[in-house]
Amino acid sequence: MIKGSLKVKNTNDKNSAGATVAVNAGNVKLRASMTEAIIVNGPSFNGLALSLEKPGSFIIDYNVPKKDLRFQFMNSVKVAEKSINLNYIHFRNDNRTILDGTVVFDSANKVSVNHVLGSGNAKLKYVYLHRGLTTFEPSYDVAKDSWDFAVSRKVHGDGMVRASYQTSKNLLGLDWTRTTKQNGSFKISASFTVGEQLKIPNVSAESSWDFEM
Repeated sequence: MIKGSLKVKNTNDKNSAGATVAVNAGNVKLRASMTEAIIVNGPSFNGLALSLEKPGSFIIDYNVPKKDLRFQFMNSVKVAEKSINLNYIHFRNDNRTILDGTVVFDSANKVSVNHVLGSGNAKLKYVYLHRGLTTFEPSYDVAKDSWDFAVSRKVHGDGMVRASYQTSKNLLGLDWTRTTKQNGSFKISASFTVGEQLKIPNVSAESSWDFEM
């Protein structure tokens, strides 16, 4: 079976489109994706990538324009009855390795740690789901000594409203997302810098549709 998705994004200064096609080949998936392909003033295919994936085990991505390989290996273990999800991610061209781990305490609480090897930096994040509707996500960047905050809430069954604030950039973001089986998903985002002279915020609208063949 072939599964795919099509995404169109409109922002203040450009329009772009992306598409993904995935083919099941036994217990692995072959995927080709195009992200942020510019559709104004002629096509540009800077986001073309090919992937080989075994769900829950590994992903190998090849960025065609950059000729770059990205390896990701995943595993889950149980420690003291708690689930720990581990990710090892390596970018060949940058020789950059990321370690990411998430401890799932229960359905409402989890903590994650993200570390780039050799950077001396780590990012900590706590996610709390309140009554299945509202999610709180405080995070801390050790290198920047700064906190980021996000809160999201489900609305009208198939909608989601999310607000975020990056203290290091004084950047406030607002998102509204609606997803339905019949019409795909639609997302409107706006962001602006708090404290700056009043100006038009950065606004984008994004639509995506899934299909099977």
